[in-house]
Amino acid sequence: MLREQRAGLLAGVGIGLLWSAGKVAVPKLTRLAVDRAVLGNESLLFWSSMIAAVAVVAGVFVGWRRWIAFRESRFTEAKLREQLFAHIMRLHVAYHDRTQTGQLMSRASSDLMQIQGFVVMIPMTASNLAMVLAIVVVLAVQQPLLALVALAPLPLLNVLAMRFSRRIHPAVLAVQAEQAQLATVVEEAVSGVRVLKGFGAEAVTAARLRTEADDIRTVSLQAARVRSAFLPALDLLPNLGLIAVLAIGGHRVLNGQMSRGEMLEFMQYIGLLIVPLRSIGMTVAFGQRAAAALLRVNEVLSTVPLVADPEPAARQRRLPDGAAGATTDGTTGRGEVWFRGVCFGYDPAAPVLRGLDLRIPSGTSVAVVGATGGGKSTLARLLVRFYDVDAGAIFIDGVDVRDLALADLRHAVSIVFEDTFLFHDTVAANIAFARPDAAQADVERAARLSGAHDFIQQLPDGYGTLLGERGYSLSGGQRQRVALARAILADPRVLVLDDATSAVDPSKEHEIREAMATVVSGRTTIVIAHRPGTIALADTVVLLDDGTVAATGTHDELLATSQRYREVLAALAETDDEPTGIDEPAATAGSS
Repeated sequence: MLREQRAGLLAGVGIGLLWSAGKVAVPKLTRLAVDRAVLGNESLLFWSSMIAAVAVVAGVFVGWRRWIAFRESRFTEAKLREQLFAHIMRLHVAYHDRTQTGQLMSRASSDLMQIQGFVVMIPMTASNLAMVLAIVVVLAVQQPLLALVALAPLPLLNVLAMRFSRRIHPAVLAVQAEQAQLATVVEEAVSGVRVLKGFGAEAVTAARLRTEADDIRTVSLQAARVRSAFLPALDLLPNLGLIAVLAIGGHRVLNGQMSRGEMLEFMQYIGLLIVPLRSIGMTVAFGQRAAAALLRVNEVLSTVPLVADPEPAARQRRLPDGAAGATTDGTTGRGEVWFRGVCFGYDPAAPVLRGLDLRIPSGTSVAVVGATGGGKSTLARLLVRFYDVDAGAIFIDGVDVRDLALADLRHAVSIVFEDTFLFHDTVAANIAFARPDAAQADVERAARLSGAHDFIQQLPDGYGTLLGERGYSLSGGQRQRVALARAILADPRVLVLDDATSAVDPSKEHEIREAMATVVSGRTTIVIAHRPGTIALADTVVLLDDGTVAATGTHDELLATSQRYREVLAALAETDDEPTGIDEPAATAGSS
């Protein structure tokens, strides 16, 4: 990143060097003014004007240097933030499963600010170093012995700086780690505020926050203690040199070995050393904080996405166009899905799917039924490559999903999740999320098909109504219908409903089923059924048990023939308090 900005940074360094030259010139001009004008016969106005002119030029350059430094540092911060965000979006879902949101937010905010603060210091530190070196050279050339006495404390300063660097690094790393923990607590409290208030757990969360805040205070004070032990030395050591100059230089002036102007110049140079040395010391501190921040940012950037586009790009394939006869293995239709020998487990030691085989013809609707935790939602996550299969393969229209670009795959498959997420935007923008350029007529058509149009019309501003965070200004059923409209507008080959009607009234669920008849026609629909009422949306039912397909048929057929199917429905009905309609078929099965 800094290599890309070398032109701007070098310009800032060059301007800083001009500022340093101006600052170093002022004591020299002061000596000439004293010796030639105050103690001599030359014009005091001339030398005063010269000093003023150089001071004005130095002031202009210091402002220019600061502007360039901040311009380049903000560019670094912005580019790194964009890079970090893009990489976080590319990372596989399993990474997000185990990484706290607050930790990622801390890296994208406070850590990047530390890096930005260090980049600001680059032109400033270069000019400060140049000024220190220039002063050392001037003093050594004019009065070698006096310069040696005045600058004798500087090697000690270097030793202190090295010790400071070693001690401050773990301290600032601890501060930033604790800040990330605090961000996690705040993020969880804000995101889960309804649960927090529902359980009256404000005091518990406040105690967690207080613990993290106290931890930050403790480690921050430890870092401050390190700084407070070092920074006073930056003030003390140059002043020790100043005392030595007064002691030795004063006698040299009285003996006629130095002029009064030279003495004043020498003392001004010693005074000029204090600010750049302090700045260099602060740069060491900034550098350690930036190094700690870079470690944390690089920890994310160096994570390799486990799910990515095929490499090389030449391997990428595209889904066949047309309605039939376009696939490479004899399959037909647009949107055929084939799970072939799929094995998968979030933990390899505990597989969820074991050699699952399931072929879903294009244009059909299939309900996947199974016990809670049996792997129903896992099918949807594997279909869009939130995770990759451990063994086997998944095909859409005869193409292995691992051979498709992720963008193409996720445009071909739309999922309406049980946990509906809407954005803080208008209703229309939420529906058109996957197609921001969609016409208003298309947005309304999708809303009608999902059964959302009527209640949207009753909102204060209709489709222009701004939703609150996560869409909580709507009811659960309304949010799910908006999410369903969003999936419909995306016009996918495969539509997956992951218990997407769980918050919809049974009467409205019937309306959605009828309204979606046009959408389902010619499009594969997979209904992940967590409750019995959802099964009515599908033509065929697949019973998933022990990680594989245990039975396939219509709802009535499975009720009559599969004891396990009836047990699963009974268990789901107990959870949802919903009738299953299995009594009569179960009796028939028993009599047979």
